[in-house]
Amino acid sequence: MSALICGSMAYDNIMVFPGRFQEQILPDQIHILNVAFLVPELRREFGGCAGNIAYNLNLLGGQGYAMATIGEDFAAYDSWLEKQTIDRRFIREVPGTLTAQAYITTDLDDNQITAFHPGAMDHAHITEVPTDADISIGMISPDGRQGMIDHANQFAAAGIPFVFDPGQGLPMFDGEDLRRFIELATWVAVNDYEGQMLQERTGWSAREIGQRVDALIVTRGAKGSTIFAGSEQISIPAVTAKDVRDPTGCGDAYRAGILYGLLNEMSWADTGRLAAVLGATKIASLGTQNHSFTRASINEEFERSFGYRLDL
Repeated sequence: MSALICGSMAYDNIMVFPGRFQEQILPDQIHILNVAFLVPELRREFGGCAGNIAYNLNLLGGQGYAMATIGEDFAAYDSWLEKQTIDRRFIREVPGTLTAQAYITTDLDDNQITAFHPGAMDHAHITEVPTDADISIGMISPDGRQGMIDHANQFAAAGIPFVFDPGQGLPMFDGEDLRRFIELATWVAVNDYEGQMLQERTGWSAREIGQRVDALIVTRGAKGSTIFAGSEQISIPAVTAKDVRDPTGCGDAYRAGILYGLLNEMSWADTGRLAAVLGATKIASLGTQNHSFTRASINEEFERSFGYRLDL
């Protein structure tokens, strides 16, 4: 069984501001905002939702393909994926473009300000969901707007159940668009902020959204996560991280756990807890693909956190 993860491959330029945004932004002057943050720390990392999710799923031993459009500057990232033995068959270069670029500034309270250049990602619609690759589960993560729409329709037409994970792409869609995504999807995954926006734009409550899909997964960072599955509301506690260094990519690590659980027909309680372990593992490392783990280490952390073994 394998998962096809439609989304971005991007270079993440990650900056750390050694202060707090709230101390630099004057609320009564927000209409003429003009601020500059001195960021002594800057790193360029391999990222993008599709790349990050595939990376974590690969570490777990799950079979996941990233489907993305990339630019002419992708060589370094491609070499990294090859070294990690991540399958690249559905990654397509768009001539004359750059790979998507994210510029992420994080403050001491883990608040983030992000600027994003989509580049080749805006051409995601030129690649179609394959119907002859033994794909059992799909995921729609942030990507080009038309690509997200087309890929959702293609998954549905092929009878492939998929996770709708709009992420930071959610503001591109109005209520009608989002209701259509939910009608086509089998599962929906959002963080708490995205969940509120999704409810406002669709006019549906979290419970109503959960009743229209097999499950609605809402992550809340250090407050854990909640899974609405049928009539159940399953609370997943956060896992205490060994260190808190960088929240970037934690949501993608969590989603890799969700995909692994779905691929292996695990219960929602076990799936959510596995996802929480992955998120806590990632946050202890800088960047989105610099952490590493084995099934054995995840089993140990799972037992330490929840008092029983999962035995991946």
